[in-house]
Amino acid sequence: MEVGHENLIHSTLHVATKSPGQPFICHSAVNQINSKGIWFGDDPLAYSLPIFLCQLFLMFIFTHVFYIILKPVGQPTFVSQILQGGMTLGPSVLGHSATFNERVFPLKERSVLDTMTFFGFMLFIFLCGVKIDPTITFRLGRRNCVIGITTYFVPYILGKVVYYILTHSVSFDSDTYNILYIVIEIQCIAAFPVITRFLSEFEILNSEIGRLAASSSIVAEVCFIVNMTITFFIKLSFTKSIVVSFGSLLSSLVLFSFVIFVVHPAALWAIQQSPEGKPVEEIYICGVLVTVMVGGLLGEIIGINALVVSFFIGLAIPDGPPLGAALVDKLDCFVSVVCIPMLFIVVGLRTNVYAIQTMKNILGIQLIICTIFCGKVLGALLPLLYLRMPIRDAFALGFIMNIKGTIEMALLITLKLKDMMNDECFTVMVLNLLLVSGIASPIVKNLYDPSRRFLAYKRRTLVHHNSDEPLRLLACIHKQENVLAILNLLSASNPTKESPIDLVLLQHIKLEGRSSSVLVAHVPCKLGAHSTLTEQIFNSFDKFEDAYKGKISIHSYKGISPYATMHNDVCYLALEKRTTFIILPFHKRWIFGRTTESFFPFQQLNKNVLEKAPCSVGVLIDRGNQKMFWCGHTKESTYQVAVFFFGGADDRETLAYARRMLDQPYVHITLFRFSSSTDIVGGTETSKMLDSEILSEFRLKAFRNERVSLKDEMIITGRDLLSVVEYMESCYDLIMVGRKHGDSKVMSELNKWKNGELGVIGEILISLNIGSQTSILVVQQQTRYWGSRNPEDSVRKV
Repeated sequence: MEVGHENLIHSTLHVATKSPGQPFICHSAVNQINSKGIWFGDDPLAYSLPIFLCQLFLMFIFTHVFYIILKPVGQPTFVSQILQGGMTLGPSVLGHSATFNERVFPLKERSVLDTMTFFGFMLFIFLCGVKIDPTITFRLGRRNCVIGITTYFVPYILGKVVYYILTHSVSFDSDTYNILYIVIEIQCIAAFPVITRFLSEFEILNSEIGRLAASSSIVAEVCFIVNMTITFFIKLSFTKSIVVSFGSLLSSLVLFSFVIFVVHPAALWAIQQSPEGKPVEEIYICGVLVTVMVGGLLGEIIGINALVVSFFIGLAIPDGPPLGAALVDKLDCFVSVVCIPMLFIVVGLRTNVYAIQTMKNILGIQLIICTIFCGKVLGALLPLLYLRMPIRDAFALGFIMNIKGTIEMALLITLKLKDMMNDECFTVMVLNLLLVSGIASPIVKNLYDPSRRFLAYKRRTLVHHNSDEPLRLLACIHKQENVLAILNLLSASNPTKESPIDLVLLQHIKLEGRSSSVLVAHVPCKLGAHSTLTEQIFNSFDKFEDAYKGKISIHSYKGISPYATMHNDVCYLALEKRTTFIILPFHKRWIFGRTTESFFPFQQLNKNVLEKAPCSVGVLIDRGNQKMFWCGHTKESTYQVAVFFFGGADDRETLAYARRMLDQPYVHITLFRFSSSTDIVGGTETSKMLDSEILSEFRLKAFRNERVSLKDEMIITGRDLLSVVEYMESCYDLIMVGRKHGDSKVMSELNKWKNGELGVIGEILISLNIGSQTSILVVQQQTRYWGSRNPEDSVRKV
């Protein structure tokens, strides 16, 4: 034992003398992983696993507490994570207590936490690469490329100028000179993953500024990588021998060639072996993960950071389903919930506000940071003003490009672990990342309202639509089951050669396995044995277009985006195509008259569209078991439509839609005109006058039309209205009603009984048994346009 102990001492002294100036910790770690428990005399915090679990527990608690506190004031997740790791658990707050630091974050356990953190961050970087479409840089417009270049090189040049002035006018120590140079490189980064995560948190990823910021950040990131690569090899050629320089360059080319010519084709082959709709086989997932680990190992062997290799391997995996989406689905939760918060603990353990001592160094760093911040704003402002974009949007883009996050934080901790940055400068940089992101986030939120861009300049309603112009409609599709009800409604809408229907069809697809949303036109193709759901849906509408050749034209799009921002695709297309009416499927589904499915994300989508749409909107409730009217109209099949009219803007819009159906020879319309001894709905005198006008126009057009019947229903209480609905004949294929009605005694009674997103009457209709084949269309007239005060009183045309 004594000989072994003596050999251990000699070995320790030998290792310590081989690494002078480096911290050296000696402790017994043999079998110190699991604790037997306090009942057997063990201290759990003296073992690796319990203390690691304790650290994770504290991380979750503090992160979520700060997130709950900061979310109402418009702060992104990144800020709460910095405060959790950088300020609370580190030596700046709780870690300032020696007891807390020694018990919870002892030096002997730091290596476990550091290793787990960087392995998790390697997976995070890999997923960032998977989510990016590497061909997007070839599809970017000139504007995006110009902004990406200016937002990188304008601050870079300004930072270099300030650096030159500082180093020639103020005396710094040699370490500070290097740190100031590093600060320029870090601050000029505009990391695509960080910016897209920020944009998605504030639901502006699908907005014009969001798309511009995401694509410009890719260009800026490419500029950074190219600049750093050139700088590295130039420096290498001057400081190392030709053999070392050539070997480093050649081995790097071989590794990246392997990624391009082996990994990428292998991923494409795996995708071909995975039929649509079926899960990717586990062997392909395992193969990709093994490739990431082996690639990272080879990178470290030849001197390339494993993070860089992981990112490029991620780029080699095609984004989206099936393989990219499967990888994101399996890894994203673990990486975002466990690994990334651990990064901030590692940062926090090395962030110490008490280390800030030298004012001269702080002012030098702050001057460069402020210069680069202003340079990025200027780099975004100049090209956008030249392109005549609103100055508020230009400033918003400049602040977005200054957003910092996990990428910059990982670079800082890497430099700190390599002793390229002292405690003082490291702390200053961490605090600046927190400050910049904390300031930029609420400013962007106040400067840029994504829904403001959806305001139309004129009225886009059916009431104001000229009968001799094409009717522009936008229909949204979630699933195959939505198709038949929409086709029946379109057929009943009476498309003619004199007044054709110009239909924009939008299929919503959940964003999976990629960072940025996509809105693309569908390219028609022949149906094969393994046709996709999208092809089947669009093929149904192609057949409909052929059946009504010359009377209807269809333009199909796929919107691939998160559920939270799908409404942006709808509103954007409606504004771009000058749509008059949007058709939305209801979020609930019926089979044989019974509710079988309710999907909350589509409910939220409908609410957002109803709130922000630049035109009128109709929510189509399909109760299932519909007949195929659009195909059977040549056989003189009929389509029975009931219209409820109480009064108000939405009911006028409903009646305007029904007025268009009057000339459809196979549509039979029954108008239920509800009235009362008192006002059945509230509203201004102008609104009541408009109600009388449109009713008179409808009656006049329907005069001597055998397919139209009018029923006047006198009601006194809300119960009278329920009785009318309950005893209606269940022979209607479609019931149309307005969404909102003004306050009155009758409506107040109904409000107490039933109210929801479809309005009082709409909610009553879907809750009562009115026939298993009956669909319901709840209509809302356009509510938002430039200069609007009272949309009900407007008579401007489209």
